[in-house]
Amino acid sequence: MRTELLSGKIALITGASTGIGQATALLFASYGARVALSDVNVEGGEETAEEIRAAGGSAAFFKADVTQAGDVEALVAATVERFGGLDCAFNNAGIDGENAPTGECTEENWSRVIAVNLTGVFLCMKHEIRVMLERGGGAIVNTASAAGLVGVGLGVPAYVAAKHGVVGLTRAAAIEYAKQRIRVNAVCPGAIRTPMLDSAIKHGLIPEAALAGMHPVGRIGETREVAEAAAWLCSDASAFVTGHAMAVDGGWTAV
Repeated sequence: MRTELLSGKIALITGASTGIGQATALLFASYGARVALSDVNVEGGEETAEEIRAAGGSAAFFKADVTQAGDVEALVAATVERFGGLDCAFNNAGIDGENAPTGECTEENWSRVIAVNLTGVFLCMKHEIRVMLERGGGAIVNTASAAGLVGVGLGVPAYVAAKHGVVGLTRAAAIEYAKQRIRVNAVCPGAIRTPMLDSAIKHGLIPEAALAGMHPVGRIGETREVAEAAAWLCSDASAFVTGHAMAVDGGWTAV
């Protein structure tokens, strides 16, 4: 445990088994939060929770599919039962889907990507907000994308649409609940080195050099860099920030 940034906070993180979610779970715990982790990947989630506990932190893993309302309701309830409440949430579960331009995108792919990346965020917020209202406030951070701020012609139309939707949903909820002391923000990562991205590079969907070149800083981002942004947005240090879609993209969307 290193700092007091999230000391005493109870946090829920979805998509916590790998990538950005895993890095955020580890960072939140190091900043003093008690962390509920969730994913459909049980092995990775349990390993992450155990890593946190081995380092002296407090963590529990709960399997949940964010596309299923019953799973999400049970997840939030389990978090409250285990830790006694909910102060902040990082709604991060997401998939990239199949790679195909709009005219070739299948309805099945469209429906699946929207279900996980947008409806999943909505369902999480729906139940998290209810608990936070009872608690007198809280902070929610949703994972959108740089592809939720600008058009991206990389053959992932469902992903781009879903992430634009996450930004809009974030802003709408932020306005709705500002007076109830619930802050809602989003992080919008550029290309971040995750297992999902590594797989896309490995299978030749996009060259690594091209990805790095999309960012004025000239490199791909690291999961820890997104986690730090999420931690700040969930902390009391960002008390006057709500409805913000924070680009963590090495300058990509500034061009």
